[in-house]
Amino acid sequence: MTAESDLAPVLHIERELRHLSVEITQPKTGECLHCYVYRMLEFGCTGLRWARRYRDLRAPRATALDRRLMSKGAGCDCEIFMNGWSLRRTYQVWDPEGEEYSYPEEVPACQGVRAGSIRPCGLWTTHYRW
Repeated sequence: MTAESDLAPVLHIERELRHLSVEITQPKTGECLHCYVYRMLEFGCTGLRWARRYRDLRAPRATALDRRLMSKGAGCDCEIFMNGWSLRRTYQVWDPEGEEYSYPEEVPACQGVRAGSIRPCGLWTTHYRW
């Protein structure tokens, strides 16, 4: 066997992993920015990586995205949900022991938005600080 033939399975696996990583990190058709970012946080938070990826792929004309998110205190993807928006109470689960609402294990399916929009779907509501 040659070194080249030994590498063939490894190269095939690397190609498949690249394909899968692109496939699972693509925004779904009609999916809103917030549902997409929330779903992608499973892979970690590194600045506005996921929000910008969504914008680049689905809403390239939304040039003020960073400024809009920063105005809500969202300097990174996870802060979108800590400071800017939260799941509407009607979709949250009541925890009688903690006497508070919390997110369900699985957030409901995105309600969808028009193409090119960076607005959240009906699942999300703005945090009010005052």
